[in-house]
Amino acid sequence: MLSIEYLPFIFFIIALFYSSVGFGGGSSYLAILSLFLTDFYEIRSTALILNVCVVTIGTIIFIRNKVFDLKLFWPFLVSSIPLAYFGAQVKLSEEAFFLILGSALILSGVAMMLRYINAKLQSHEFSLIKKLGLGGSVGLLAGVSGIGGGIFLSPTLNLLNWANPRTVAALASVFILVNSISGLVGLGVADTFQIDASLLWKLILAVVIGGGVGSYLSSKKLNLRILGGLTAILVIYVGLRLVLMHGYGINI
Repeated sequence: MLSIEYLPFIFFIIALFYSSVGFGGGSSYLAILSLFLTDFYEIRSTALILNVCVVTIGTIIFIRNKVFDLKLFWPFLVSSIPLAYFGAQVKLSEEAFFLILGSALILSGVAMMLRYINAKLQSHEFSLIKKLGLGGSVGLLAGVSGIGGGIFLSPTLNLLNWANPRTVAALASVFILVNSISGLVGLGVADTFQIDASLLWKLILAVVIGGGVGSYLSSKKLNLRILGGLTAILVIYVGLRLVLMHGYGINI
């Protein structure tokens, strides 16, 4: 088993990889931290803080490159923030938490895979009600699962042909940012916010560097289909691993 000293390097790679498609990496942070830490609430709190660090960089870069469009994004955000806050206050057992997270990740990864293997990248606008409903439901799932939610929202929007992948990546980045902050507030109110400062600062440094590199790559005209496909494989693996480990005691 890897030593905890290797975590910063591992998290650097995760942040680089996930941020390149507009994600924070919270799902993988949770999965890996669960192998090293025993405090369930410390795992959730740490993952959300790292999410905020990564996607803050991504959001700034998307805004500077004029990919971020508040007129398109605001309905997803206003409905998700309060529900992410309330979702974060739901107190689940560790087993139930990881089973919910793992199942959601598998479905998310499959949806992402289906989208990126589709040769047609058409797009069409959603109604206001559809945006509010989708943003709110994903926000609630984000709060309960302890991650920002972009990894659920992005493949859904791509599968439904809402916009081009780069616009979706920009929305996912800011969506994760606001909902991770809302989730942290929810943990604080529920008195379940726990961190280990001596470990946290090393992980923050690692994900800030990795997230900066990944977000820069994402803002350029690269082949996001390949990045999206590779990320989908990683998401499915993480989800499957969580379900097998916490549901059946199988470690892969």
